[in-house]
Amino acid sequence: MNAKTLCVLVACFFFLGAPIFAQKTKALLADGDKAFADNDFFSAAAYYNKAILQDSSDIALQYKYAEASRLNFDYAIAEHWYSKVIKKDAMGKLYPECSFWLATIKKNRGNYKDAKKMFDKYAKKNKKKKDNYFVKKAIQEVAACDFAQLLMASPDKSVSIIHLDSTVNSKVSEYAPIQVDSLLYFSSLRDGKDRDKKHSVNYNKIYTSIQDSIKWKKVVELDTLFNHQGVHNANTAFNADFTKVFITRCVQKNSMDFNCEIYSSDFKNGQWSTLQKLPPEINVKNYTNTQPAIGFLGDEEVLFFASNRPGGEGKMDIWYSKINKDGSYGKAINAGKKVNSIDDEITPFYCKPCQELFFSSNWHKGLGGFDIFKSDFKNNELGEPKNLGLPFNSNFNDIYFSINSKKTEAFISSNRTGSFFEEKESCCNDIYMVKLPKIEEPPKKVDSTQVFVTQMKLLVPLTLYFHNDEPDKKTLAITTTKNYRKTYEDYSAMHELYKKEYSKGAKGGDIERAYGDIDNLFEDSVDAGMQDLDKFAQLLVKVLKDNEKVTITMKGYCSPLASTDYNVNLAKRRISSLRNYFIEYQGGILVKYIDNPNPEEGKITFFNEDIGELKARPNVSDDYYDTKNSIYNPAAALERKIQIIAISTFSSNKE
Repeated sequence: MNAKTLCVLVACFFFLGAPIFAQKTKALLADGDKAFADNDFFSAAAYYNKAILQDSSDIALQYKYAEASRLNFDYAIAEHWYSKVIKKDAMGKLYPECSFWLATIKKNRGNYKDAKKMFDKYAKKNKKKKDNYFVKKAIQEVAACDFAQLLMASPDKSVSIIHLDSTVNSKVSEYAPIQVDSLLYFSSLRDGKDRDKKHSVNYNKIYTSIQDSIKWKKVVELDTLFNHQGVHNANTAFNADFTKVFITRCVQKNSMDFNCEIYSSDFKNGQWSTLQKLPPEINVKNYTNTQPAIGFLGDEEVLFFASNRPGGEGKMDIWYSKINKDGSYGKAINAGKKVNSIDDEITPFYCKPCQELFFSSNWHKGLGGFDIFKSDFKNNELGEPKNLGLPFNSNFNDIYFSINSKKTEAFISSNRTGSFFEEKESCCNDIYMVKLPKIEEPPKKVDSTQVFVTQMKLLVPLTLYFHNDEPDKKTLAITTTKNYRKTYEDYSAMHELYKKEYSKGAKGGDIERAYGDIDNLFEDSVDAGMQDLDKFAQLLVKVLKDNEKVTITMKGYCSPLASTDYNVNLAKRRISSLRNYFIEYQGGILVKYIDNPNPEEGKITFFNEDIGELKARPNVSDDYYDTKNSIYNPAAALERKIQIIAISTFSSNKE
């Protein structure tokens, strides 16, 4: 089970028992490696941090510190050291997954545009390894980053989320909230009296708190019937009439991994019976079986749970087992490929009146980490997951969605910004509450055109790049017959020439770094710009068909090579090539919309900002004969650009 799943089962915070005294780098590395092997990433990061203060130039140590920090949710530190490693290992020969993890960190920090570029670059570089997990994940994350930007631009402002106060939440993790009437059940590591000394962590316990209006009364720890000593106790769930309760008990294998089993108890004669372990249909030996939740698929009552047992789609999957009338359990069935993936699906909750399964996943398209999804049960199957969006989800881990018995409030657990912590931010999950509209209310109609408009706006500023003095060299003309796609294709064909020219005079590792700089120029800027332009045009067609009026504002820039007057005309030719791209797009599908006088139809209006010369960047030459630095230097190339800097839209047919 990975580090993120740890937050689901127990907590994200572990205390480093003994102080780390000044030690030699070698000894610190050995201790860090030992802690890392035990999945104790908090301790490993502490050791590596101490070692890196003594020797910050060792790339192997930099990578280890980045890895431990990522798995310990120290995203800023991880991003810093991954970036250092990539700068040294430009071709990715030593640490091929470094760029993948840096992209993951950028996504987790909400930097979706840069994350998308890095995931896309990683996937293309490793496209021959199409069955590789990292390649599949990178391709998925490219789409997820686009989707995340759309979610961020369209939050549900009618829904507010409430961070429960310090009566319920503490500086360690609270999670698995479930409310029956006014009584909230949840799990926490807050009690230090029953402690796993080997792993330096408190045993998890189940607690309750009564809700009085929006205030919460003093937390009460359940008795030893539920909170067995010497094991982790968590994940409370009830059947429909609250006569049966389910919980999970876990034995810790190392600092992050557990073996978990599900237990149940019946309410008879005014009291709860002794908890009994569920049969092998549910609890497969030597695998984790956890997070129980009662649901109804059609007329059949089932027990949903999460497990990493064989026969699933990936790591942790959602499974369910029919509960027979005699109380026995049917063979566990995987919830299917629409719900489950090659990554983790966890924390199921079923809403009977909605006929929807809620769960969290770190594979399906989301904002970062685990997001909460819902899947409709229709035609005897669970459908495609839908992301709940903001504010239910964040770019951190959002898990354990539940709806209270009154159907008035939902609860989640999250380590998002604002959660309480002792040692470091985002270490631990807190419980959050959301006021719900009536469950029976029909969903709001989505205006698909505005979704497309939002996607277009997220692509702006859209930057396009050119080879030196293109299109049409050595002319004062302000227009061109060339289409931007043609100038891009000619430019892209110069990739190897740029490597050759920019690396002239370099030796040893500097040659590899020069090659890496050129690869980054083309993949992250030139190619990425063309991809964004094609996507922009696809969306533009869709909104114009719905009679939107679109104003596209463009601006041209040039490198300082040649005179200012010449550059102004060159910039105009470049903008002309972009106009030609739109005119010729898909055989001229957009032509009828350009300056269309018909007020009932869609219309494109182009507007040009002032055009001129950029100030030269450091190491960029304006010497015509110094082609290495005036033409082939990536810094110079990044100045030869035009941008769509803004779009505005108006529709005359809105209701």
